[in-house]
Amino acid sequence: MKSVTGTAAVTGGVGELTRDVLDGAHGPLPSELTATSVFWMHHGTRLAGGDTTYRNQYVLVRLGEAFGACAFEEGEIGPQVCGELSGSPLDRLLRTGPRPLRLAALDAYLAAVRPHRTAAEAGQAEPVALPAGPPEVRARARDAAVAGLLDIGPGAEVALIGVVNPLVAAIRERGGVPLPCDLNLRATQWGDPVSADMTQVLERADAVVATGMTLGNGSFDTLLARCRERELPLVVYAQSGSAVARAFLGRGVSALSAEPFPFSQFSAEPTTLYRYRATA
Repeated sequence: MKSVTGTAAVTGGVGELTRDVLDGAHGPLPSELTATSVFWMHHGTRLAGGDTTYRNQYVLVRLGEAFGACAFEEGEIGPQVCGELSGSPLDRLLRTGPRPLRLAALDAYLAAVRPHRTAAEAGQAEPVALPAGPPEVRARARDAAVAGLLDIGPGAEVALIGVVNPLVAAIRERGGVPLPCDLNLRATQWGDPVSADMTQVLERADAVVATGMTLGNGSFDTLLARCRERELPLVVYAQSGSAVARAFLGRGVSALSAEPFPFSQFSAEPTTLYRYRATA
């Protein structure tokens, strides 16, 4: 697929972006494209020295050279989607099925028309090489890269929507005070209480760091709207929907760490994530 350098402005949320894509506002009509493969992945991880086992499920869609991805909750999507939907017209995946599948298809489309590496070559993104090594080394490097997008003063309270323990540590190392929020964790590795109420931490926050999982579970539009209302800096760290989150850069998203598939946890070799910052 030919890369597209310009895209239509997105002033609303993910629904508006999807409608624009279906109408051809961002490139080729999805009805004319084929999703070659649909993947279903389930894995668990416990980092050395930690007491938390992360259980993650992903659905991925391949479109040409691009992979779109979205995490989902256990039981939300079954592995039968691989056989049922591989080879489908892309617009079918964008219109039907569970939200994470639709999001992965949208991510694949936007990554195909504007690959992250192309944005880096054009100077619009900063490639960050994650070093070879065990999961702990790669996770620390990844989360340090995410925290490096935060522009905060000492004591600033940072809402962390989607808790990853190394990122809690990275925020503290930059002088911030994490306000962790997660639907599946009740405490961080160090015993910090984790809120299940996103609105609670957003009202206290001076800045926000959110995972791309907010795209998959439908909370991203609410998060985006509140950050716009309060003029809060919003940093998104995305494996899920990294190209989707990029569409909101400068329109509510202040900065983005985009990590396309294959993700750091699936390889011990050097991989690349891409950091974006909104221009004034």
